Amino acid sequence: MTQARATSPNDGIAARRAALHLIEQATGAQRLLSESIAAGALERLSPPDRARAQRLATQVLRQLPRADRALKPFLVKQPPLAVRNALRLGAVEIMEGAAAHGVVNAMVQIMSKGKRTQSYKGLVNAVLRKIGEQPGEAWAKLPAPKLPNWLRGPLVEAWGRKPVEAMEAVQAQLPPLDLTAKGDAAALAATLGGELLPTGSVRLREAGQVSALPGFAAGDWWVQDAAAAVAARVLDARPGERVLDLCAAPGGKTMQLAATGADVTALDLSEARLARLRENLDRTGLAARVVQADALEFDETGFDAILLDAPCSATGTIRRHPDLPHAKDGSEFGALIALQAEMIDHALGLLKPGGRLVFCTCSLLPDEGEVQVEEALARHPGLVNDREVLARPGIAPDWIGPEGLRLRPDFWAERGGMDGFFIACLRPGARDG
Repeated sequence: MTQARATSPNDGIAARRAALHLIEQATGAQRLLSESIAAGALERLSPPDRARAQRLATQVLRQLPRADRALKPFLVKQPPLAVRNALRLGAVEIMEGAAAHGVVNAMVQIMSKGKRTQSYKGLVNAVLRKIGEQPGEAWAKLPAPKLPNWLRGPLVEAWGRKPVEAMEAVQAQLPPLDLTAKGDAAALAATLGGELLPTGSVRLREAGQVSALPGFAAGDWWVQDAAAAVAARVLDARPGERVLDLCAAPGGKTMQLAATGADVTALDLSEARLARLRENLDRTGLAARVVQADALEFDETGFDAILLDAPCSATGTIRRHPDLPHAKDGSEFGALIALQAEMIDHALGLLKPGGRLVFCTCSLLPDEGEVQVEEALARHPGLVNDREVLARPGIAPDWIGPEGLRLRPDFWAERGGMDGFFIACLRPGARDG
């Protein structure tokens, strides 16, 4: 399918066509939504259509196995991917409450404009009309979408079948919006009508347009998942400390560290991502020294504390990024695991005596968390795994294991869950570093 072209802003065609492009890139070209968007997939759309396209694509990818189950009784054989994705989009919209006639008409119109799809417009019309005749509760009765086998297998081995099913149930839901307050989190929760979470984040169930919320323009808060915010709290930066945030962009943790009064250096390899970090610092009025460099080549030493949110599989963020299971297959994970170990070793050498390193990854795979700590301890005699600092407010004792703090999507399921994270605090000993 070619890149979406803008049409009338009021007919929904432009947004749906763009959503289909994003979905096809994820399911056919194994390309993340963020990659497609960065390449300009939505640049010709109006802001409302851009937001709608991204929302539709994200929800279809979140519910894709459910959509396929709903469609299966009405298909003798599978049509081409472009047509199948149109059916998926139409089914998700209809079964989540959109007016069936409007969705059907829009999808038929889109199919009729494509050389590869125009002969299937009758099929799309017939199948989606049948979907529209399904009882309202049919969608809710379908089981929660399962993760693909390449990921589900290792997670079941690590955490067990029941916990993985609980994670899948959370990942099937629209996630709430979490905010980190620059100042008083309780006051922010009261202002926005949100929930003050036990760990200190503020959670909104229905946020609407983020930039229109009170306090956004003033820089009183920033968007950051509650699990991600725990890592900087574990580091516990203090005023005047020299703190290094490795792999810092887009800056959520950098802002947390800067808000403590620490002397923060934020480093990242991507200049484009650092531009977002600078924008966030400007909006919030917080200060940090920003450095564009390869973390493994950065050789400045003497830091009191380092936060290393290492590149990883991002398998803990699927509740917010449901394109990942469709765009990835796990083949690149081995290289990421090797890179994480190299970055831990390098970061330890940048600390001053008595310093501390908080290592974290937004991964659900033990190889990118617990195993990394085990192997780092074996490589560095005298390295101390400080588990006491992990007992932060809101952290349940059973979330802390021998290697570190394990957060999972099924934790706080009744509240909307959280991203998957692993966090550990390492301190070089007398014989290390």
